[in-house]
Amino acid sequence: MGLIFLCTKEISLKHLYFILGLIFINLTVLAQTGVIKGKISSADGQPAAFVTIGLKDTKKGTLTDEAGQFTLKNVKPGNYTLVISYTGAKTLHQSVTIGADEVTAVNIALEATASQLNEVVVDGTKTRTINKRPVSIGKLPVPVMDLPQSVAIIGHEVLENQQAQRLSDVVKNINGVYMASMRAGTQETFNARGYGFSSTNTFKNGARVNSGAMPEMSSLERVEVLKGSAAILYGNVSPGAVMNMVTKQPKFNFGGEVNLRAGSYGLLKPAFDIYGPLSSKVAYRVNGTFETADSYRDQVHSKRYYVNPSLLFKLSDRTELVVQADYLKHDFTPDFGTGSIGDTALIKTSRNTFYGAPWQYAHTQQTTASANIKHKLNDNWAITGNVAYSKYYRDYYSIERIQAKGDSTWARPLGRNGTNEDYYAAQVDLTGKVRTGAIEHTVLAGVDADRYLTGTYGYTVPSINKTTGIYDIINVYEPNKFPRRTDMPVDTLKTILNAPVNRLGAYVQDLISISEKIKVLAGVRFSYLQTEAPVTYDFKGGKTSGKSKYDHAFSPRFGLVYKPIASTAVFASYSTSFTPNSGQDIYGANLEPSIIEQYELGVKNDILKGRLSVNVTGYRIRNNNYAQMAAFKSDGTVNSNTNVKTLIGETLSQGVELDIAGHPVAGLDLVAGYSYNSMTIEKTPGLTGSSIAGERLVGNPNHTANASAFYTLQETKLKGLKVGVGYYYLGQRYAGWNNTVNQTQKYNRLISVPGFSTLDLSAGYAFKRFAVMGKVSNVTNTYSYYVHENYSINPIPPTQFTGTVSYKF
Repeated sequence: MGLIFLCTKEISLKHLYFILGLIFINLTVLAQTGVIKGKISSADGQPAAFVTIGLKDTKKGTLTDEAGQFTLKNVKPGNYTLVISYTGAKTLHQSVTIGADEVTAVNIALEATASQLNEVVVDGTKTRTINKRPVSIGKLPVPVMDLPQSVAIIGHEVLENQQAQRLSDVVKNINGVYMASMRAGTQETFNARGYGFSSTNTFKNGARVNSGAMPEMSSLERVEVLKGSAAILYGNVSPGAVMNMVTKQPKFNFGGEVNLRAGSYGLLKPAFDIYGPLSSKVAYRVNGTFETADSYRDQVHSKRYYVNPSLLFKLSDRTELVVQADYLKHDFTPDFGTGSIGDTALIKTSRNTFYGAPWQYAHTQQTTASANIKHKLNDNWAITGNVAYSKYYRDYYSIERIQAKGDSTWARPLGRNGTNEDYYAAQVDLTGKVRTGAIEHTVLAGVDADRYLTGTYGYTVPSINKTTGIYDIINVYEPNKFPRRTDMPVDTLKTILNAPVNRLGAYVQDLISISEKIKVLAGVRFSYLQTEAPVTYDFKGGKTSGKSKYDHAFSPRFGLVYKPIASTAVFASYSTSFTPNSGQDIYGANLEPSIIEQYELGVKNDILKGRLSVNVTGYRIRNNNYAQMAAFKSDGTVNSNTNVKTLIGETLSQGVELDIAGHPVAGLDLVAGYSYNSMTIEKTPGLTGSSIAGERLVGNPNHTANASAFYTLQETKLKGLKVGVGYYYLGQRYAGWNNTVNQTQKYNRLISVPGFSTLDLSAGYAFKRFAVMGKVSNVTNTYSYYVHENYSINPIPPTQFTGTVSYKF
């Protein structure tokens, strides 16, 4: 891997001459060709997206975009026949004449309405691979094939086939991204390429959203993941990846679905989704669900309410406005699982054993609202704007941190806190295409700003002794040895901490199409971050203020794409990202920011006539100042404050990923992948308390793998029958804490967590407007864990059944 990345930095003079020669040849060819531009619409005048456009007796072809538009470049002068085809519509032929250095315009209407097209092909994106689709998370109106970066797209068909309940079910389809832990079952925590996901890296409809709430999967049209550095587009994000959840959009044809999902351990989930026109200029969509479920864990219960209304306004032929909002209320039992004993060993007990109290709770509410406007200035330029607001609230009271002593006794500690977050965001992007001679530029320029105002509530709770917050003492292996309390202690609100954060960014980038074979991406972003002085209101001690903090950085990006043939692209890129480190060190000082460098090299391939994408990516990411929650305070006592952190030195993440996705044969949907990642601590100060160079960073496996295949019978008596299989592997990783120089503990603080595999089997049948789908998950009843540090050890679910019955309008 090191040799590969060295080659991207040191290109010999001979290679440079070769590239310049290719550029000259292509410029000569471009000067003698023409362009075909056009728009395809349905019989009722609506844009027809994802229609196949081919030039007869040539290898040239493309698909229309969401606006029904298409472009065929570098067509030699002459007379041709355009072939326009779409599943469920009559294939059309249109004669065109192309002149040198001319643009030929074509507008064609299909012989089917928008409603009919939607009925025939539920997911229009099936007609093209992930490499041929543009993604909103990339902001540029170009297909993935032209981006020097790895991208993953999980569409709603996959979500429905797999009956996804949580975001972790979706992430299993994205190699290189994996669930690292699920602390107390209150929050799914993800890592990407070794680096932790957070609210900074999680988006909904292009705006950041708090990852403390578990998002509703039934509302999503697709999930987009932009791997590697996305700092130029989104500012201070961690370098592993960014994720955008796209909710279902309104439509101008009436339709919808009602369904009922049920399953093991009392799962019951009715849901609805209805859309249609309110007028010729306004369309609506509203979906929602209610979910109640017990658990394979004793005394654990969950209840959710969700609704997502949206409106689409056709303000003019060139202007669209989408307004959406959603509300989620989730009440559930915090569950710290089975825990550890003697600090490094996992407690060996049955999967259902619950060590908490019957009254403990977590109440989460999240509201989001956004308005997205897109205006086409002309055929080449567009401006988009997005304003968003979200509110996140959590009220939490629980017994937590299961860490028993060597004699199996455990003093059960109480945790009580609350969070109230208001988030405001706005962004404006200008995108367009312009030519300088024979070279085409796809330009993006934008500005964004956001503001967080987070209130954290601190409480005091009673204790059985002088140690604050101890509920009682139990024996984890002999439950009846000591009496257990069951009452809920009275808590008292003590402090409110308000911490405002303001961000501002400006960016510009240009995708330069030197020819159809060579594209260069270059850009830069300036980010400014103001962390206002946090203010603490103590109901006994009065008001205190901290110190303000200011960070800024330039984040450049450079990439090269070479397409030896239309179905293959080789890319290389370099970028830096800027990540401020929140919190303070153990002495109360603000942490310095991290500057991260990333090199990426890959190949994107479309094979089987474009029905299957096979992509391979290698990367190398170096963080010069990695921050992690401190294990101990300055006085040597155990630290439980997530805001107290330590800089452990440099980290180096390097690896390779394989992505496979597509529809290799009619009726078969395939998603598969494999990733290898080495995430190690590198340069450290070597002083007492600093990390050990060479250790693998906790929470990160070396290997992950996934495969999902669903096949629907086509032309047989059993047409509509669907069968599927899903496989997931998460490799061995370390939990606990990384060791430190001259640590006071005599034991190794790393806990080795074995890797595990799960297998899911699915089957379903669709008849007219009715459909039924069933799944048996974890068929082999594999027993393993997700581990957060060394005190929240959550067993994975056993074999379970889930079934869904649906009716489409």
